[in-house]
Amino acid sequence: MSYNNEYLRDDNLNINWYPGHMKKTKELVQSNLKLVDIVIELLDARIPFSSRNPDIDKLVGDKPRIVLLNKSDMCERDDLDAWITYYHKKGIRAIPVNAMNGDGINKVINECKNQTKEMMEKFSEKGRRARAIRLMIVGVPNVGKSSLINKLSGRKSTQTGDRPGVTKGKQWVKIKGNMELLDTPGILWPKFDDQRVALNLAFTRAIKDEILDVETLGLRLIERLSEIAPEKLIERYKIDQINESGLDTMEAIGRKRGFIMGNKELDYTRTATTVLNEFREGKIGKITLESPLELE
Repeated sequence: MSYNNEYLRDDNLNINWYPGHMKKTKELVQSNLKLVDIVIELLDARIPFSSRNPDIDKLVGDKPRIVLLNKSDMCERDDLDAWITYYHKKGIRAIPVNAMNGDGINKVINECKNQTKEMMEKFSEKGRRARAIRLMIVGVPNVGKSSLINKLSGRKSTQTGDRPGVTKGKQWVKIKGNMELLDTPGILWPKFDDQRVALNLAFTRAIKDEILDVETLGLRLIERLSEIAPEKLIERYKIDQINESGLDTMEAIGRKRGFIMGNKELDYTRTATTVLNEFREGKIGKITLESPLELE
């Protein structure tokens, strides 16, 4: 499955990142799947398609699954509803959450209990004590897994950080509602066939800025926002208009912010970094970068 539009090609920013620990994480998921009752797939609500690992469907198989749309507070409600409907049609329950403040967490716990109710009833019929519901959480780097676990457990039990790769190894964590959760590090996949997916992951920092051309990445984000949220770009940066050229719009933003170097040339790096960071922090507005309509 991919976007129905032409792949975005850019010889200057061909993103392909697959650190060695990603392969180990995939093997970790495979080897521990039999230990869990439910798989929680955590997605970034701003990029619900791009933040899905295509390997997960094959890895998880028929195991019960819940999709969580994290960072839902950074999206318009209509966009969230469209994605919830999209997953509903696939027979998957999708729940918007905010792992930072805990919004939606109780719905997640209730849904886990609903999906394992029949299993627990069978334990009772056999005279066995109900054991803890066992969960596995999977997702790409920097999607908010550690923050979610901390809210589920009610304590700061895992490391968190606004950069990919903070969670390093397997962790079992006791959480609310007599449940246990197996955390895994973020997992990407070996090759991005669609560079637009790769860009979306880079925009949201699922891929480290350190390995990217930040100036070009910032320009590509400005071009994307000019298409889907031009009014928010104009309002945030107080520019007169969106230009036909993304580079012209980038220059207008930089000059409006006063990002001028000693030789009176624009500081493209500072402009790009500012737009990227302000998008990631939600300062430009509530924005979803992709729609389920693009998949039809």
